[in-house]
Amino acid sequence: MSSSDFRHIAVRTDSGKAERLFRAAVSAFCSLTRPSRSEIAQLEDLTLPLFDAVSVESRRYVAAALSECEYAPAALVRRLCDQPVDIAAPLLIRSRAVSDIDLIALIGRHGLPHARAIARRKDLNPTIADLVRALERPHLARPRDSNMNITVAEKIAPMSTQTTSNVPESHQAQGIGAENARRRLRSMMRAEGEAADAARLVGADTFVKLRETALTGNAAFFQTALADALDIDFRVAQSLTANQNYASLLAALRSLDLSEDRAFLITVAIYPGHFPHPQAIRAFLDRYRLLHRDVAKDKVRLWKAETLSRAIRGPKADNSVTHAASNSDDAPASSGVRASSRK
Repeated sequence: MSSSDFRHIAVRTDSGKAERLFRAAVSAFCSLTRPSRSEIAQLEDLTLPLFDAVSVESRRYVAAALSECEYAPAALVRRLCDQPVDIAAPLLIRSRAVSDIDLIALIGRHGLPHARAIARRKDLNPTIADLVRALERPHLARPRDSNMNITVAEKIAPMSTQTTSNVPESHQAQGIGAENARRRLRSMMRAEGEAADAARLVGADTFVKLRETALTGNAAFFQTALADALDIDFRVAQSLTANQNYASLLAALRSLDLSEDRAFLITVAIYPGHFPHPQAIRAFLDRYRLLHRDVAKDKVRLWKAETLSRAIRGPKADNSVTHAASNSDDAPASSGVRASSRK
């Protein structure tokens, strides 16, 4: 099936039962070489409401199909991974849409059956592999320190209430290995959580600066904040908001991974005259969803290259015109849409 087949599945009147629609949508999606964000979201919107209505066989079929799909929808994959292992196994073994933290959480929720399937993954994190082995042989684990807080790792591989003095020496050594695995897991989860928290804080701080400077009505303030956020030259940042349309600004905001509502708030502050009716807002949201983050980042790399080029050229660059932000969608600069010209 082509991407157009997939997009029209939801409105077909002859699709029949939920079973047929569920399978057909996933089959069409898996045939796409590089699905857009819009198509990924569309598949989730179509299949998740049908999930409880379809049979085990259909869920098993979809799990197997998505396990080989490079751009599998995350929400649908998570829902399938929480199914019994005879459904979830292909995803647990092969899917790249399931992260290490996802695997740990799945083992914690579903125990040994899911853990055994996860153990078959290629290039499995050694810490997770150790934990699976500890889960399979919990009687070899060392007793828990009464002062130690209960963690996800301990739920995954519970420790025996026996004292080490009653356990053979070889078993004590293996129990120590299991405890070391749990310790590595706790460290890994803390690092992952701290990195995620830091990313959220950085992203929130960047958005606040862009939002507040955009709402001042002073173009220079916003352009300075944008230059700082993207690590580009101020004059390149100027050019991103000097066009008659918002295509370049759209790519800049997408590269920062802003949510569509945040990106729209900033864009409408800079280009207020571009959104006189709901259709214009819908067009913006569609463009933002369809723009791949990697494509946006490639554009930012070009703008950074322009910054480096300016630094190399030195003072002579002052009289040059910035072309880095130009593309087929961008028209010549127009002061009518500059933030500083808004009344």
